[in-house]
Amino acid sequence: MVDAVFISPKIRYYVGDGAGNVTVRYIGAENVGCERAVTSDTICTLRKSDCKSVYVENVGSFEITPLCRQGEHAGKVAVVTGSAQGFGLGIAEYLASKGCAVVIADMNESGAAAAADNISAKYGADTLAVKVNVADDESVQGMVEKAVLAFGGIDIFVNNAGIVRAGSLDEMTYDSFTLVGNVNYTAYFLCAKYVSKIMKLQREANPEIMSDIIEINSKSGLEGSNKNFAYAGSKFGGIGLTQSFALELAPYGIKVNAICPGNFLDGPLWSDPEKGLFVQYLRAGKIPGAETVEDVRRHYESKVPLGRGCRTEDVCTAISYIINQKYETGQALPVTGGQVMLN
Repeated sequence: MVDAVFISPKIRYYVGDGAGNVTVRYIGAENVGCERAVTSDTICTLRKSDCKSVYVENVGSFEITPLCRQGEHAGKVAVVTGSAQGFGLGIAEYLASKGCAVVIADMNESGAAAAADNISAKYGADTLAVKVNVADDESVQGMVEKAVLAFGGIDIFVNNAGIVRAGSLDEMTYDSFTLVGNVNYTAYFLCAKYVSKIMKLQREANPEIMSDIIEINSKSGLEGSNKNFAYAGSKFGGIGLTQSFALELAPYGIKVNAICPGNFLDGPLWSDPEKGLFVQYLRAGKIPGAETVEDVRRHYESKVPLGRGCRTEDVCTAISYIINQKYETGQALPVTGGQVMLN
């Protein structure tokens, strides 16, 4: 990562009230007439200052803008992967509505850009669209760098991007199995690796602040899934990563938790007419006697005590709880309507 990426989070948590209620944008390597000039060694002298621009010798210029947003999470910077559509888009909208600056990170570059524009217009939020392949090391590192250079840090990271490839042992190919593992499991490691570096820097600047890494897992991370073992296995692994990351990162004030939603029956993951799970499960013969996608849907609705699929607002309520609480980490929180009950 470039020097500016390591400097930005410290500036953000030094200036003003020290709570990170500003954005810090990297302008470039030249001094553009900044109010203050410091070195990397004397950057701590910015503590409690109210300057609007800073030049750091041999690094460059930074523009500091107070955040005037209101809301439950006002002043925080959030990155949400897989947020051009589905759960991810809903989560990004929710966080923007609560005062966050939001990075829309997705493989679908045009979709991410459209989502960022719409969220900015609707909520008045600072947004940034970033194209990312979450299973690629350089791409993830680039996503983190772009977020930090635009806003000055990352307070909330939501690891939402994921895919499903259903099928029996006889049907599943090595390529499909590996793809699911790369996107659902390996990518979580890559994102946590680079995001946590930034969160640690913020903690150095202000030992009182806490940050959140939140994995959007699945009820399939809590119990096996017939003819869907690639997905379930990756999600079981995700909970193992969550617990392990939580232990490692707790000393830095970084909470790491997973949310395990029930079936998002109205989202594209399930309802896409060509690749959705209703179609995949029907073709795989996963539901005995099912002849149509409507049969598959009714089967899954009947398994939920509260009688419906999980909705975006259910997951957002869980996200808000995780962010607000200061005394829980390493947990896998079910949001399943009672379909999965922990012992």
